[in-house]
Amino acid sequence: MFSHVMVGSNDIERSKAFYDAVLGVLGAPPGFRNEAASGHVRLFYMHDGGAFAISQPIDNAPATAANGATIGFRCASAEQAKKFHDVAVAHGGVSIEEPPGLREGNMGPMYLAYVRDPDGNKLCAIHRGG
Repeated sequence: MFSHVMVGSNDIERSKAFYDAVLGVLGAPPGFRNEAASGHVRLFYMHDGGAFAISQPIDNAPATAANGATIGFRCASAEQAKKFHDVAVAHGGVSIEEPPGLREGNMGPMYLAYVRDPDGNKLCAIHRGG
């Protein structure tokens, strides 16, 4: 359904350090830089058929996090989701909501871990099946 997800950043180098470490937990290689014709820098992470990108805002306004939005990253195990969370916090992210752990819901058991990246974007590491 999705081609890619892109978020904005006010500090592209800080974002690269954060996402290289965090997405590395999932097996993604370091992000590669792309400069738009406008001169704005973007980072692209390609992994497992998906693309995640970070961009300096093209309109030159400050990047802001979307209120109510969450970007979920599929993890192979509960341990990988916990590591995603812990690496994110170690690299400038902030743990939010309940501590990482197993949740029961309508879609069955899931291990969830939520963080905000250094620009305030809400991320979820998720492993379905507990």
